[in-house]
Amino acid sequence: MHQTHATLKQVRAFVAIARSRSFAEAAAQLNLSQPALSSAIKTLEQTVGGQLLTRTTRTFALTPEGESFLPTAQRLLAEWDGALEDLHNRFALRTGRITIAAMPSFAANLLPQGLFRFKQSHPDIRVALHDVIAEDVVRMVRSGQAELGISFHPGDHDDLLFTPLFEDHFVAVLPAQHHLSDGTEVTLAELAQEDLITLQTPSQVRGLIAEFFQQHQLPFLPAFEAHQLVTVARMVASGLGVSLVPALSEQQMREVGACCRPLADGSLSRQVGILSRRRYPLSAASKAMMEIFLETFVTD
Repeated sequence: MHQTHATLKQVRAFVAIARSRSFAEAAAQLNLSQPALSSAIKTLEQTVGGQLLTRTTRTFALTPEGESFLPTAQRLLAEWDGALEDLHNRFALRTGRITIAAMPSFAANLLPQGLFRFKQSHPDIRVALHDVIAEDVVRMVRSGQAELGISFHPGDHDDLLFTPLFEDHFVAVLPAQHHLSDGTEVTLAELAQEDLITLQTPSQVRGLIAEFFQQHQLPFLPAFEAHQLVTVARMVASGLGVSLVPALSEQQMREVGACCRPLADGSLSRQVGILSRRRYPLSAASKAMMEIFLETFVTD
């Protein structure tokens, strides 16, 4: 047996009549004719299986069932209207929340500039930032924990989109008083003769550096390994060795007392860009954030 369902229009008609206690006033509020209003109430009563209103020529009253249903009907309409208003505000960027995952070198140095511009344009959007290693950026975006990610190019993945922002070149990091710091450039062969400090496996940065050493037929034998670039920076500044890091981290290196020099052996670089899920559309807020990132950070 086919069962019909009450519509929002019918529920609104019932609530309007119950509030105003007048068919004429309720019809005016809903921009309906009185016959159309009466038809909506009749159909609602047929759907629920009984009378909600008792009518006379001059007045009407709610039945006990109508009295019982009224608070629920009012709550349902308030929740529906609130949900639509919230949805409208989200599309209008007047409310919402974005979760971003960004590798620490970008999060600590460039990201605040992009977030500042976004906040100026959309002050009511809340942002949750996870500054995690590049591998975790990929994992968080892939799992949906973050809508946008900022990381090195992770390679080709069927489930991810990568939108390039800029090319980040690696620099040599030396203790302030190191003899190699006197020059304007440092060769990879010179770095290979020093105690090398790198990130731990499975870091993409470590993998790139290992490949670079291999391309130049030099041994890659780290003396020290750490989990975070800030730890690498402090170890270098303390005189424990030298390192290679993305130029994004150069400010961090200098802040702890290390110095940075460009490489003389050609460029070691990696694209930095925005990660998102391929088969999942972005929210309006994340689209706006992405546009600002492209305007702020893309280089020719």
